[in-house]
Amino acid sequence: MVQIRDEKPGDIAAREHLLDASLGEARRLKTSERLREGRCPAEGLALVAEREGRMVGTVRLWHVEAGPGRSALLLGPLAIDPAMQGLGLGSVLMRSALRRAGILGHGAVLLMGDAPYYARFGFSPRLTDGLFMPGPFERERFLGLELRPGTLAGARGTLRATGAWDEAAPTRVLAADVAISGAGARRRVA
Repeated sequence: MVQIRDEKPGDIAAREHLLDASLGEARRLKTSERLREGRCPAEGLALVAEREGRMVGTVRLWHVEAGPGRSALLLGPLAIDPAMQGLGLGSVLMRSALRRAGILGHGAVLLMGDAPYYARFGFSPRLTDGLFMPGPFERERFLGLELRPGTLAGARGTLRATGAWDEAAPTRVLAADVAISGAGARRRVA
C-alpha cells in the first residue's frame, strides 16, 4: 500500500536520491531548475509517496510569476522510483498535488513535460502561448492548466521565481559570481 503525505525536512536526502535514480544528473541543468533553485516549495504542496517506510514518489509545486502581476505554480519535478514506474503512481501523485493546489486557492499550474502524458490532467500548450521560460526550453513541452478558468488568459512574459528563499539551501557559486580583488575573492549574491 502506498501513502501520499506531506514532505518532511527529514525526507530531503531520500528525495534527492530518488530524483537522481529517476531523472539522472541532467535534471540539475534544466531551465526549470533555475526557477526552483534556492527557493522553498509552495506551502502544503511538497508531497511524497511512501511504501513500507520508503519514499517511492515525489512532487513539488513552486510559486512563480507568469507575466507581470500574475501568480501561478510551477510543478516539478514529478518522480517515481524506477521499480514502481508504470503502475499509475505518478497519476495518483499528480492528482493529489493538483487537488491540493485547487483547495489552497491557486489558479494555475505550469510545467515542462510530455504533452500527451500531461493532457490527461488537463494541461495544454495553448495556455502558455504568451509565456516563456527564463532560458532554453522546448515550446511544445511548456504546458499550463487553469485551476480557475481564465487565470492564464492573456498571460504574457517570462516566468520569474517568487517563492520564499530557503535559508537552509546551499548557495551555488559560479565562476561568473566570483570577483577577484586585491583583498581576495568575494561572492556576489543575487
